[in-house]
Amino acid sequence: MLDLSFIRENKEKIAEALKIRAPKLDFGAILKLDAERRAALQEVEALRSERNKANDRISLLLKEKKDAKPEIESMKFVSQKIKDLELKGEKLDLEVRETLLVIPNLPHASVKPGADGSQNTEVSSWGKPKKFDFKPKEHTEIGQALGLLDFARAAKISGSGFALFRGAGAGLVRALVQWMLDVHTREHGYTEFWTPSLVNRQTMTGTGQLPKFEEDMYRLKDDDLFLIPTAEVPLTNLHRDEVLAEEDLPLKYTAYTPCFRREAGSYGKDTKGLVRVHQFDKVELVKFTRPEDSYKEHETLLKDAEKILECLDLPYRVMQLCSGDLGFAAAKCYDIEVSAPGLGRWLEVSSVSNFEDFQARRANIRFKRKGSAKSEFVHTLNGSGLAFPRLLVAIFENYQNADGSVRVPEPLRSYLGGLTVIKK
Repeated sequence: MLDLSFIRENKEKIAEALKIRAPKLDFGAILKLDAERRAALQEVEALRSERNKANDRISLLLKEKKDAKPEIESMKFVSQKIKDLELKGEKLDLEVRETLLVIPNLPHASVKPGADGSQNTEVSSWGKPKKFDFKPKEHTEIGQALGLLDFARAAKISGSGFALFRGAGAGLVRALVQWMLDVHTREHGYTEFWTPSLVNRQTMTGTGQLPKFEEDMYRLKDDDLFLIPTAEVPLTNLHRDEVLAEEDLPLKYTAYTPCFRREAGSYGKDTKGLVRVHQFDKVELVKFTRPEDSYKEHETLLKDAEKILECLDLPYRVMQLCSGDLGFAAAKCYDIEVSAPGLGRWLEVSSVSNFEDFQARRANIRFKRKGSAKSEFVHTLNGSGLAFPRLLVAIFENYQNADGSVRVPEPLRSYLGGLTVIKK
């Protein structure tokens, strides 16, 4: 959420950014609403001042045993007007708050302008896409032939857009979860959490999923609880309405969770195989930092996620998103895309974002510097470390053999009882 005083002082800058970020948002109406709210507050203050002066006059008249009825009657009218304006102000306060919740974050100065993902920029890469002396197969063909995937039964029990792993396929999911958590906790210094997968409306609002993206979320209407779209949501809200100590920053958290997204706005896109599903698994990384440290920590967070792909020997590239492709709450974001030779394309397996104080304002997460009585908003960051089943797509397609078998990446073998090759 943007600061209201910042919005007033930077109207032109914000209006220009919103032309790309939220072209349908009526920014003029937002400014008008705020002006109406401030006018009501000023009128209330003026009437209160008038009432205080009248009270002094009434007290003096009563003390002098003079007729105070005209003044008292006049003040009844003023008091009623104050009550009416206060109610109007409360209503306008709520409307302004609700409006602020749908304004996206502003891009950082280093983010290039652009309308959509076609204008993203490759900033680095690692490894070269693998070449085969046979035509590489897609993950769906590989996984089903080896008995690792069963889309038909997934559809039978849940419907389209769900995946079912079996045997060594399920083992690979479990191995990836455990290995990635071990890397991030033991080597990168993150504290692990096991969080609820159902959260309340306030929690979803704190990280920016609500109110804008409610149609993309799975909701239990009887309890007004939501299935989480990412562990970012519960991890960030761990410190909602808290004041952290400066010496404890940065805080680095990680969690594995299943993630749920209806993908209501993505009908018909990437419906084949594991590329886009309604339930997927992810190891998430979240940081809370001082404002002056957040961009340094953003680069470190990116490296932590990249390390996973390098250990798995999977070629990848890092894309910096342009302003039009940024997520709603992000000020800057890198996408890590892994090579999928069977599909002949790159697949995003991590978005590494700096939200600056945007989420912290919504969730009221602050910190106090040593020796200061004043609290400030922290900066929050997150990134997938990593997300699958797309990561499994890359493993199946990069580690496939001509005979249809799949080699197990070396880091995962000890988690699978020494298994080196998955055969039919």
